[in-house]
Amino acid sequence: MEILAFGVQSDEKPLLEKAFEGHHEVRCLDVFLNEDTAPIAAGYEIISTSVNATLNNRVLQTLAAGGTQMIAQRSTGFNNIDLEVAERLGLTVARVSHYSPYSVAEFAWTLAMAVNRRIVRASNRTRDFDFRLDGLMGRDLRGRTVGVLGTGKIGEAFTRIAHGFGMKLLGWDIAENPACVELGMKYVDKESLFAEADLISLHVPLLPATEHLVDSAALRTMKDDAILVNSSRGGLIDTKALVSELREGRFTGVGLDVYEAEAGLFFLDKSLDVVEDDTLARLVTFPNVLVTSHQAYYTVDAVSQIIETTVANILDHQAGRRSENVLVPSAPRS
Repeated sequence: MEILAFGVQSDEKPLLEKAFEGHHEVRCLDVFLNEDTAPIAAGYEIISTSVNATLNNRVLQTLAAGGTQMIAQRSTGFNNIDLEVAERLGLTVARVSHYSPYSVAEFAWTLAMAVNRRIVRASNRTRDFDFRLDGLMGRDLRGRTVGVLGTGKIGEAFTRIAHGFGMKLLGWDIAENPACVELGMKYVDKESLFAEADLISLHVPLLPATEHLVDSAALRTMKDDAILVNSSRGGLIDTKALVSELREGRFTGVGLDVYEAEAGLFFLDKSLDVVEDDTLARLVTFPNVLVTSHQAYYTVDAVSQIIETTVANILDHQAGRRSENVLVPSAPRS
């Protein structure tokens, strides 16, 4: 059997092909699955998708009509998939429930340190042989307070690094993580966390209850010199409200690896295009903002784990096994 994989990055392709050796052939496409590309999947029983795929009603209908029976998504997030429609159509949907938490946690700290110590500005200057220090002053993190929203595997890894810096630890989640408590984390309500933290990092999933978790009220509650980092999902932050606060000169730095309207932009070369997203265009102009293209997970360790789990999900589907990664089990199509 040949598996069709959408949205495969050039660095990812050899890992994907190697992982499928001895199991199935895999055809790798660099295009993302959406309404325009969905017809390509006709005749493929199993397809694999990336987090930036569009799996709405129309796309799922096209896939089902073309004979697709399983969608194996190569990500933890699945807010891009209409699961109700997939279930009604009898499509099995699986994801990667977990992979190296260190990849994302370490990258979140990379963003935090970069904006705190003005690394991008300093690098741009030295390329022009401008070696002044004006405007590059940062702050020691030791003794300051970090607020971690979401203390699962990634949040815990982020917290361990914060503990290593010697920071005061505040956490917010629906359930306390004993490992974080052992490190000295104090769990508080999110309003207190926003008000007290010098550095805030987001590690919660994007759900209806967490959409725009960082809204205008939360942003106004934050310290004027706080640092905000988001390496989870773009929809956790009300970006228009964030831009409004940044225009007032607030915040030491903001590091964003995700953006709520990133679909159709991130992972693509838009350097020769006119970007019509005015919010994003304004966001990247602020000197204290660093935006990267959803790369926090992008280490050889994490991507290898993601691919290995994807292959296992496909083999489980074919053997009739069901794991924790299955979001929608197969069912007779209506």
